[in-house]
Amino acid sequence: MVAFSIRMEQGPTFALELARLSALVADMEAIDRGLAPEDLVEGEAPLLDRWILGRLPVPCLVGLSTGHPRLPGENRPIGTSDVWLISEGRSWARTLSRWYRLGRPADHDDLHS
Repeated sequence: MVAFSIRMEQGPTFALELARLSALVADMEAIDRGLAPEDLVEGEAPLLDRWILGRLPVPCLVGLSTGHPRLPGENRPIGTSDVWLISEGRSWARTLSRWYRLGRPADHDDLHS
């Protein structure tokens, strides 16, 4: 997750993540056009031997949703997809799927009711 400033210049972490994601999208578009990974790699790609698929915990948001296009209802409890961006003032968040306007954060009592 990367914090961003609204209407201000972004920091180096934002630029780094933007470059990484842009490179991923470019590779996906190239694969969609029919290119093979061998055509996309510059130099020699590292070899990963004796590998398995692992899982990483990723940040997400959990809260009460109103106005969600795919999960209708008012104050419906949901969990979002991975959070990628959150505004410094914590008023906006961008998940893998969509933007969310952020209301009040939960307090300790909200988590135990």
